Amino acid sequence: MSGDVVRPHFSSFRRRFSARQTVVGSFIKTPTTHATEIFGALGYDFVVIDEEHAPIDRAMTDVMLLAARASNLAGIVRVSSDDPAKILSCLDCGATGVLVPHVATVEKARAVAATARYRGGRRGYSGSARAGAYGGTPMWSLVDEQDASVCAIAMIEDPEALDQIDGIAAVDGIHGFFIGRGDLTVALGAKSSADASVKDAVIRIIAAAKKAAKPVCVMVASAAEAKDFAGLGASAFIISSDQGQMRRAAAQTLTDFKTLV
Repeated sequence: MSGDVVRPHFSSFRRRFSARQTVVGSFIKTPTTHATEIFGALGYDFVVIDEEHAPIDRAMTDVMLLAARASNLAGIVRVSSDDPAKILSCLDCGATGVLVPHVATVEKARAVAATARYRGGRRGYSGSARAGAYGGTPMWSLVDEQDASVCAIAMIEDPEALDQIDGIAAVDGIHGFFIGRGDLTVALGAKSSADASVKDAVIRIIAAAKKAAKPVCVMVASAAEAKDFAGLGASAFIISSDQGQMRRAAAQTLTDFKTLV
């Protein structure tokens, strides 16, 4: 991390997220460790390794999570589905949490919560993976440590989820929500995420989360947009992605070059 400010340990992410402290991250879509290290060095709080919309497999996720830990960065994985085997593999590799797409029913929310925890849940046990220090953590210490720190975040991105949003928000073991404005925009047939139908959905989701005393995460394009969402009640922000930020910087550099040369 640059500067003199000491960032909290990555294992405190769930506590900080649940307390609705402001946390900032970015999607990682390029299957390398380098972007993760860069975001960690800059002082971001977390990254979301994108298995759903990027060519990232379990082996690559494993080393990217290693890079996150080495950079004192919370490594969240957006899994490609709510398949318990996918969630388990990420948690065994040492993910700080999972971002699970299309959590549209109370039943699915309960299943996700159960998959992500041992006590009161159905997470498969193994002490031999990175999460268990390769056999170095006693069984019940590992159970308690993981259950206290693993963060399960539900993506709300389907219109049908809005009909059950209060029930979904109340599910024990779901620690927060990510509002998938892109999917909502497409599913609602809106022209853009600025349309009234999408804005109404966002307000309903945030209201349900607030009622359940749980945090909300949104993807934003700028600090100005983040400020608007913070005013509504969001506290966690994903700023673009490694690819998006690289494209924006590269485009600006090329524009500057053509202007000067």
